[in-house]
Amino acid sequence: MLFAGCLHRNALHSHSAPVPLAGLYEDFRLKIGVGSWFGCRAAVISAGTAYEFDAGGRPLAVIYVEPSEASAEGLAALIGQTREEQDALIGMRCDLGLIRALYEDPASPRWASEAMTDLIGFSTVKARRTIDARVQRAIETVADDAETLGEVWYRPPLTVTLAARAAGLSTSRFQHLFKQEVGVPYSRYTAWARMRLAVSEVIKGSNFTTAAHAAGFYDQPHFAHEFRRIFGAPASRSLANVRS
Repeated sequence: MLFAGCLHRNALHSHSAPVPLAGLYEDFRLKIGVGSWFGCRAAVISAGTAYEFDAGGRPLAVIYVEPSEASAEGLAALIGQTREEQDALIGMRCDLGLIRALYEDPASPRWASEAMTDLIGFSTVKARRTIDARVQRAIETVADDAETLGEVWYRPPLTVTLAARAAGLSTSRFQHLFKQEVGVPYSRYTAWARMRLAVSEVIKGSNFTTAAHAAGFYDQPHFAHEFRRIFGAPASRSLANVRS
């Protein structure tokens, strides 16, 4: 999932997947955890790492990459002049040609999927490890389950017991392996899968209430609360003008 647009300040938040950020034309300000603010052009934030950013109203690209598709290590190949800052890699240089073209071209929704596939494919080649196949199966099961959440008004996501069974592991072993491989607990990841589905529905043109229902949230306020927790900003500001 890619966002490219003008952003201001997003409060402290963390994701269930590795996230590259890049200022499209200028540097932006970033803070990792309770550390100090600093300027950079790009960063790769590991899953589960809390951070804040302030783009000052300027264009920023944020890519939410599924852990089964690329690791933070692989995504690090996208930026240069790097240094480590807690559980993040900070860069003062980034090859932004493709992302900038997506942002500037009004017709980019027609070719964005292919472009992002190429970008993630490049980072995957650079990675030195791949996700455990059992966790991969569990992630795929969560994705399949998320697609059916809106078939009833509300139900919980796939339980950890069923996910562990799909992976062929005991529940305790599965929970340990999942966090080791993905970077966040299983429950955090299922919340992300639900949110990703809701955002997808908004992009297709649904209003927030319909999107919340489709993704299995109790109601629109439940969705709004979770959105702010996951992205550090209100859905009304972040998604109001987003369409495919």
